[in-house]
Amino acid sequence: MPTAAIKICGISTPEALEAAIRARAAHAGFVFFPRSPRNVTPAQAALLSQQAGNRIGKVGLFVDADDAAIAEAVAGARLDALQLHGSESPERAAQLRDRFGIAVWKALSVATAEDAARAAAYAGAVDLVLFDAKTPKGSLPGGMGLSFDWSLVADWQGPVPWGLAGGLTPDNVAQAIRMTRTPLVDTSSGVESAPGVKDLDRIDAFARAVRGA
Repeated sequence: MPTAAIKICGISTPEALEAAIRARAAHAGFVFFPRSPRNVTPAQAALLSQQAGNRIGKVGLFVDADDAAIAEAVAGARLDALQLHGSESPERAAQLRDRFGIAVWKALSVATAEDAARAAAYAGAVDLVLFDAKTPKGSLPGGMGLSFDWSLVADWQGPVPWGLAGGLTPDNVAQAIRMTRTPLVDTSSGVESAPGVKDLDRIDAFARAVRGA
């Protein structure tokens, strides 16, 4: 089985970005959601993108954002992909992919097999679905360190490429990969010392755990 690709989400500082690059992560995630402790402005993301250059993929996370907000972030941060983390429909996802001409990922909150089965509706509309933990109503849509029953997506053979998120840490990511055979793992709070504060040693440990799975 090929080594799972790594995405470190919620990057907001030059130091965290360099740690992700050193760890050979495939993607850095920039959060454009003011309620999140990991939120960055388009101007901040533009500086981080300039620093990153072509050394890592740049994914922008949005929650039911309008086209103008997405356009500002795409242009400033030179994003390679949009990660939709709200209630965006397949039609909305396809519209954004057509408009911006870059990859679109859709995060899906999973607590039951029926939740995972929703991914099929996004076939042809997105480039990747990201199975994440369902968070309590009224809370942040992700980045809370919650996980879900990985057996619900083990060896998932759906019509869309996929990845795994939700509560992944240096301590459990190897087990998650072995159980699910996911081609991509995404972590945020799992490599932090406090909400929004990336721990450079934990980023390194996470990457080493992935490669040892």
